[in-house]
Amino acid sequence: MKILITGGAGYIGTELTYHLSQLNGVEQIVIYDNLSRKNYNLFLMERHLPDRKIRFEAADILDSYKLEKIVKEVDVVFHLAAKVTTPFANEDPHIFEQVNHWGTAELSYALENTEIDKLIYLSSMSVYGSSETPVTVETNPRPNTYYGISKLNGEKMIERLSEKNRTFILRCGNVYGYSRSMRFDAVINKFMFGAHFQNFIQIEGNGEQQRPFIHIDSLVQALIKVLQIDMASGIYNLFDENRSVNQIVGSLKQIYPKLESLHTLKDIELRSLMAAKDPTIEKLDVIESPDLNSKLKDFSQKFSFLP
Repeated sequence: MKILITGGAGYIGTELTYHLSQLNGVEQIVIYDNLSRKNYNLFLMERHLPDRKIRFEAADILDSYKLEKIVKEVDVVFHLAAKVTTPFANEDPHIFEQVNHWGTAELSYALENTEIDKLIYLSSMSVYGSSETPVTVETNPRPNTYYGISKLNGEKMIERLSEKNRTFILRCGNVYGYSRSMRFDAVINKFMFGAHFQNFIQIEGNGEQQRPFIHIDSLVQALIKVLQIDMASGIYNLFDENRSVNQIVGSLKQIYPKLESLHTLKDIELRSLMAAKDPTIEKLDVIESPDLNSKLKDFSQKFSFLP
C-alpha cells in the first residue's frame, strides 16, 4: 500500500507518519508539505523512520501539477494540510479560503481521474459553529468563523468524489497532547506551556465555554483504523470528550498546585460547542474515556526542564 499524507510534517502528520511506517502492509509514505510552519522535527533522528518507506515532497497544496503527478502513484490519501487555528478565532479569511478550501479543491481535481482506495479528510467541528446542545453529524453546519467556513467548503470538495471513491470526512475536536512537531496555539497545549514554564495562564471570558477535545494519540489511532477496516463512506464526528475551560484549568492545578490564572472579560460568556458521541466511531474502539489528569501529567513529563 502506498500512502500520501498532505501536511505530513505537521503536528498530527508527524505522529501519523511514524505509526503508519510501523505497519507491515505499508510500502511507501509520501509526505507532501510546504513546511509553512517551519517545523522540521519530523526530519531529525530522535525517532528513526524506515528509509525505504518514506519519501518527502516539498510542495504546496495549491500546486495542481505536482498533486496530479503524486496522486497517480498512491492508493490512499490522508488530507491533513490546512491553515489551522483555535476553534473560535477569526483571522484573515483569505489565507483560510486559499489553503483549506481551494487547496482541498485542487486535491479533489487531481483525484478525479484516479482509482485510489480511500480518501480520508481531517475536517473540524468548527463547521458546526456554536451550540448549547450536543451536535451530531445530522446537525446542520453553521460555521461562524472564517476557519470553520473554509473547512466546510473543503468538505464539499471531498464530497464531490464520494460517488466514485471511498471518502471519509472526520470532523475533529480540538486536538491536544505531545507530538514531536508541537503546536502551542491550541488551548490545552498553550495552557500546558504556560503552566509549566510561567506558572501562569490567561483565560478568556468566564471559562464556562465548552469544546470537544481529542488526544492526539486517539486521533492517530482512529485515522489508522479508518484506513484498515471496511466502513461506509461518510461524515463522522471524532473526539474524546467535552470539557469546559475551567475544568481544564482544574486539572492543571492538580499537576501544578501553585498555578496562577487570570480571567480577562470575566463577565462575558463566550461561545460553546458540545458534541454527542458518534456510534460508528465508538465501534472503532480507539476513543477512550480519558483521565484528563493523567494525560496532562504524561504531557508535563515531555518538557525538557523545570523553570
